[in-house]
Amino acid sequence: MMKRVKLRDLGHARAGDKGDASIVSFFVYHPEHYDLMIQLLTGERVKEHFDGLVASVKRYEVPSLHAFNFVMEEALGGGVTGSLSLDPHGKSRSFLLLQMEVEVPDWVAPGQFFKPF
Repeated sequence: MMKRVKLRDLGHARAGDKGDASIVSFFVYHPEHYDLMIQLLTGERVKEHFDGLVASVKRYEVPSLHAFNFVMEEALGGGVTGSLSLDPHGKSRSFLLLQMEVEVPDWVAPGQFFKPF
């Protein structure tokens, strides 16, 4: 059986920028969820979630940190010095990513979500 959850229930995110690229990192709370996230959290799926806000998304896996780094190109309207955006650094992109919903198996139980290591 499957259920839909938001990424904020499975991990946390940080954002940064470099020129016109927004870089968002996602860290799973529990290492046992990392392999599942490899399947669910693809660059294509993240690009779809940011519909119209980014030109492309490249995913980098960081297994030693149980994390993913997403580089979103043409995401900041030209970058900090050239953008009229209210968020030219793209810091809010991490919060937007955490709103993404994914389907997870029932073994990912509600009581498992946030527990310190």
